[in-house]
Amino acid sequence: MPDIGTVGLLILIANGFVSYQGFENWQFLNTYKFQVDKILINKDYKRLISSGFLHVNWTHLIFNMFSLYSFGASLELRLGSIYFALIYFTSLLAGNLFALLIHKNHGKYSAVGASGAVCGVIFASIALIPNIGVGILFLPVSIPGWLFGLLYISYTIYGIKSNNDNIGHEAHLGGAVIGIITAIIISPSSLTQNYIPILLSLVPTLIFIFFILVKPHLLLLDNPFKTQKKPQTIDEKYNEERALNKKEFNLLLEKIHKKGIDKLTAKEKEKLDEYSKANRK
Repeated sequence: MPDIGTVGLLILIANGFVSYQGFENWQFLNTYKFQVDKILINKDYKRLISSGFLHVNWTHLIFNMFSLYSFGASLELRLGSIYFALIYFTSLLAGNLFALLIHKNHGKYSAVGASGAVCGVIFASIALIPNIGVGILFLPVSIPGWLFGLLYISYTIYGIKSNNDNIGHEAHLGGAVIGIITAIIISPSSLTQNYIPILLSLVPTLIFIFFILVKPHLLLLDNPFKTQKKPQTIDEKYNEERALNKKEFNLLLEKIHKKGIDKLTAKEKEKLDEYSKANRK
């Protein structure tokens, strides 16, 4: 296994640093995680990237970073830092956009994780370095990269089905497909030279995506596009949120009128400041 390159190392450090902030500070996690309404209504598009540097817990972080290191070191050595970064961030964004499509009617849906980007790196590596293998900790054996990729996608389907861990499993699928397609665009010869591992990885993933989008019941999944309540338009959601904010603001003003601003808690003062800034825009 080659030493990880500069971009890979920076991504590992960034994931560790940002994730730790999220572990220690719930408000930080809440500000930067993927959340449908915050993206669609508040147009907080930074969450499409920032959520990819947050993780649910140390196990989630370590697993993703181990997978990134196992494939990313060889991929960056093969392609160079610029193309490696392109695959990583394109896969991250594509994965979250796919999750946004799936959950556009689920305003409260939220998730974190670098898994979309990591899946992109894994599948790009399979396309360009077909003989790549993944070592199993403490054992003198490894498994083929394409098999690890399929196991990763199978874990994704299980995660989508259980839907109880706040990990952005849907992003795995979008990231995987875009990662392998980007790798083929960068190195078209890989399509003819390595078509067997490419097909072994890409075809099952596309089949999973088809079933999730068209026939989820065949995977024993609920329809991902169904609404949890009566559907609302973006404007209706926006107006509802504004009404709730205005009500909260009026309650703060009433408290100030009765008791004085010094009686506000630190959180109430922060809310008041946020509302004032929003109305100055």
